[in-house]
Amino acid sequence: MEFREFLHTLRVWDTDLPPFTPDTAPPTPLPLFQQWLTHAATAGQPEPHTMALATVDTEGNPDIRTLTLHDADDAGWHFGSHSTSAKGRQLAAHPVAALGFYWPVVGRQVRVRGHVTPSDPAVSQADLHARSTGALAAALVGRMSEVLADYQELEAAYADAWQRAEADPLTPVATWTRYVLDPTEVEFFQGDARRRHVRLRYRREGSAWTRELLWP
Repeated sequence: MEFREFLHTLRVWDTDLPPFTPDTAPPTPLPLFQQWLTHAATAGQPEPHTMALATVDTEGNPDIRTLTLHDADDAGWHFGSHSTSAKGRQLAAHPVAALGFYWPVVGRQVRVRGHVTPSDPAVSQADLHARSTGALAAALVGRMSEVLADYQELEAAYADAWQRAEADPLTPVATWTRYVLDPTEVEFFQGDARRRHVRLRYRREGSAWTRELLWP
């Protein structure tokens, strides 16, 4: 079987999907996002806090990767990385980004766009030290996106970093940064098996949010 034929055999949303009535949606997107992520988790969606982060480099070329959401509050959507990583350098040059969440168990997506700012060092370090030993060890290794000559070099660096993280869970990592995406647009997508998808977009104009339905 050719790969294209194989793809055509795969089914989408062969299950009961939850309803979504946009008329009952709140006036701002944050409460609905928190509700949807919590619902996806309780419905059995693995790792519902993972998301795609899209940025652009200095030449305007798009880049994307998957990482975890650290918080979503009135300030925005929070995530972390090294300021020296590819994403960190891209955000320094072009401080805008888009996030994408997909929860296939419930047929839902959320897209977020906005301006990104780094948190101050104290907040960034607190964010790092609230995470696991493995996360701290990875941060101590650093060198994200650099060329690796040999995998054994990575193993040795991680072994040393793990010992340091266990010995001092508050070890600082100067390049670790908590970023906050301040949303200007948030779209909620509810899939439908008959392709009558519901799309509700929030757009911010100043401090006010406008809600509008979109054709699927």
